[in-house]
Amino acid sequence: FSVPLVPVLSQVLQITSTDQEKDPLFWNTWAQRTLKNALTLQKLNQNTAKNLILFLGDGMGIPTVTAARILKGQLSRQSGEETQLEMDNFPFVALSKTYNTNAQVADSAGAATAFLCGVKANEGTVGVSAAAVRSQCNTTQGNEVTSILRWAKEAGKSVGIVTTTRVNHATPSAAYAHCVDRDWYSDGEMPAEAVQAGCKDIARQLFENIPNIDVIMGGGRKYMFPKNQSDVEYPGEKKHFGTRIDRRNLVEEWNNRMKNKNAHYVWNKKELLSLNPNSVDYLLGLFEPGDLPYDLERNNETDPSLTEMVEVAIKILKKNPSGFYLLVEGGRIDHGHHDGKAKQALHEAVEMDRAIGHAGLMTSIYDTMTVVTADHSHMFNFGGYTPRGNTIFGLAPMLSDVDQKPFTAILYGNGPGFKVVNGLRENVSTLDYEENNYKAQSAVPLSMETHGGEDVAVFAKGPMAHMLHGVHEQNYIPHVMAYAACIGQNIDHCMLSSGASSLSAALPSLTALLTLIRLLC
Repeated sequence: FSVPLVPVLSQVLQITSTDQEKDPLFWNTWAQRTLKNALTLQKLNQNTAKNLILFLGDGMGIPTVTAARILKGQLSRQSGEETQLEMDNFPFVALSKTYNTNAQVADSAGAATAFLCGVKANEGTVGVSAAAVRSQCNTTQGNEVTSILRWAKEAGKSVGIVTTTRVNHATPSAAYAHCVDRDWYSDGEMPAEAVQAGCKDIARQLFENIPNIDVIMGGGRKYMFPKNQSDVEYPGEKKHFGTRIDRRNLVEEWNNRMKNKNAHYVWNKKELLSLNPNSVDYLLGLFEPGDLPYDLERNNETDPSLTEMVEVAIKILKKNPSGFYLLVEGGRIDHGHHDGKAKQALHEAVEMDRAIGHAGLMTSIYDTMTVVTADHSHMFNFGGYTPRGNTIFGLAPMLSDVDQKPFTAILYGNGPGFKVVNGLRENVSTLDYEENNYKAQSAVPLSMETHGGEDVAVFAKGPMAHMLHGVHEQNYIPHVMAYAACIGQNIDHCMLSSGASSLSAALPSLTALLTLIRLLC
């Protein structure tokens, strides 16, 4: 049978170019305004970065950025395409090559080791070099690599981690852990022989490797508590019980260790927002046993948004006169794509963009370098000759000329959305394809959609942001950020510029002294 064209076209938002867009003056004026702004960038910001912020959209490939931009506009009842994300306003953009040392298409762990530790690594490993082999405990020792978070802490800066995933998930764990398997969340997920050989689980390393990380917020509560201990929020649900075989209560240990240090542990939004950041020096916030819920499904009473967590983090961290380093992960963009749930993924991206904007209001480009990037892309895309203003989750404006059925603009190359009905592709017009958890159709059936292998964007603003340009290896990112902040191995230029400044400041006094000597002689 064939599907009539009328219902397909009815899904298109009737938004076309406005009258002003029909006038060439509109486009010429916009372009000239952009040109004048670009000319101001010729005067480079070469200040030393007091603060560093890295926003990491997990799985936020360029198609996701574009689709999120359109969604952001459409949420404000605009056409969407002309909308600007906060990251779109960053003056410098580069591309990052995401491959791992043993993988053409990256996984988050190896990628995180690159953009946090400055060293490319094998997939599935965090905070270790490519000499370490996944799941082989005895390849850990001697192959550890340190992260920019540690470099910042050792330089006297405050440091923080904020994520919508578990705090011991792949991306955040590369900031503090050295582990040959990203899945060793607690000792309950480790092989007994690895534990006996002395390898540490990631949750334990969070509290032991880098003393006193100032701010830690995200999920992952169950990995901190003894096995079978009930969860404070879901006491009757066994899947949320503690997982630690060693019976340690890492939260209690943290509380005891930080007793006299203005430290606070919170597990819900009310507790978080009731804090006065001026009287908090250390914060541990674990808001879920596992990952935080998708933003579309978030309980506004109990779970903080990414923006709310970022605001509290910056308020605490910026009290340090030496500045701070903050890692922020919009981690569930990735999960939405893996599930084929594009609506969840894109709303996660829009929320991360909101957090980027809020952080921008709380900091200054004169002393804060902010970088936005992704660890890898996904097999996600959208197309189909959709007209201007087409709802991003809607149908393409025509039927397939092969099976005469409609299709959504958003499609996946592989994933769980593949479905055959009576030997034919499923008719999407019979489904609610704009529902939050709709799984977009995919070309190849997989229980979980995979990462994509193309380069990802790097957006940068603030001191030395111009150093992120062109196409770079992913491990270049922390080296640039460290250079901008004069931390880690990049401090020689800071000493030179500091010495030059001191010399120029002393020259007037020296000249006056020589003049006086001449007069006396």
